[in-house]
Parts: sequence; C-alpha cells; structure tokens
Amino acid sequence: MIRGERSNKPTDEDLIEQFQNGDLYAFDLIVKRYKNQLLNFVYRFIGNVEEAEDIVQETFLRVYRNRKAYQKVAKFSTWIYTIAGNLAKTELRKRKRRKFFSISDLGYDDKDYDIADEAFNPEKTVDSNIKEEIIHREIQALSPKFREVIVLRDVQQLSYEEISEIVSIPLGTVKSRVNRGRLKLQERLKRLLKS
Repeated sequence: MIRGERSNKPTDEDLIEQFQNGDLYAFDLIVKRYKNQLLNFVYRFIGNVEEAEDIVQETFLRVYRNRKAYQKVAKFSTWIYTIAGNLAKTELRKRKRRKFFSISDLGYDDKDYDIADEAFNPEKTVDSNIKEEIIHREIQALSPKFREVIVLRDVQQLSYEEISEIVSIPLGTVKSRVNRGRLKLQERLKRLLKS
C-alpha cells in the first residue's frame, strides 16, 4: 500500500496503523523517520552517544513489541518521544544511584574529529565546534527538568502542547520551565562566551 503511494507521504499515524496490521515495511519507515531525531534528543538529554544509541534502539524495540498499545488519541510523535524520554530519565536515575556521572560522559573523549575539507575555513569551523561543545556542556549542566524541555523545544522544535503531553505536565509549567531554562542557559553562556 505504501510502496505505490510515492506522491502521498503517509502520516506517522497511518504508518503505525499499517504496522499494527502487520506491515513490517511501515515499521522500517517509522525507524527511518525517527531514528536521527530521537538520537539527537536522547544524546542531548543524557550526553553520551553510546548510551543514547542503546536507548533509541530500546525505544524502537518497545514500539515494535507494544505496537497494539498505541491509540490514535495522541500523536504518534508524542508517544515515541515519551518512550524515549522515559528511558533516558531511567538511565539518569541509574547513573545517580551508581554515582557514575563523570566528565567523560559528556562526550569529550568519544568525539571523532574528521580532517576538515579545504573549502571550509578552519578557524570558523574550530570556533563553531568549540561554541557548540560549550552550549552542549551547559545544557547538560541544567537540571533534568529544564534540560528535557529545552532539548524538546529548542533542539527538537516540538510545540509546547507536544512537550506537555510527552513530559506529562501542564502547558503553563512547560512554558515556565522553557523560559527559566533559557534564562539559566543564557546567563551561563554569556559568562563563558565572553572570555
């Protein structure tokens, strides 16, 4: 059904319904559609690439196993982000219990550095990478309740309403946390990026 409909891109809800009816190709399309978005979200939330990849894989495994649990009352994106967010929060709680969190978890040692293409300005590339790393580190320094909404709103660009459903808090609380999180982040970044 999907293979022949190239001009009409199926919605997420269409894909999950087709998958619920046994179409494994629809599940492949869901994975392709969400893999990078979820990896970006989870990585920015927990700060470790390998753990983020494991969590995203577990998210898709849960979607696969629990496909019949999804109901069209909520957007599919809300459902899958909720699963990923809950798994990421569980990982953070495990870290806290193990007192495992260390500077290496922020990804400094794990980052691969490629040789820059000569067409790029190396100074700008380095400066941009440094600023991106500082911003990522400062997002990681936010408390989880602020970090989660900042990543969902400013990185994943989800609506306040979607975030409210994903995090299970009132819309006003989401807006308040986003604003407070942004202010905290701005204060810290102003000090760091001036020097």
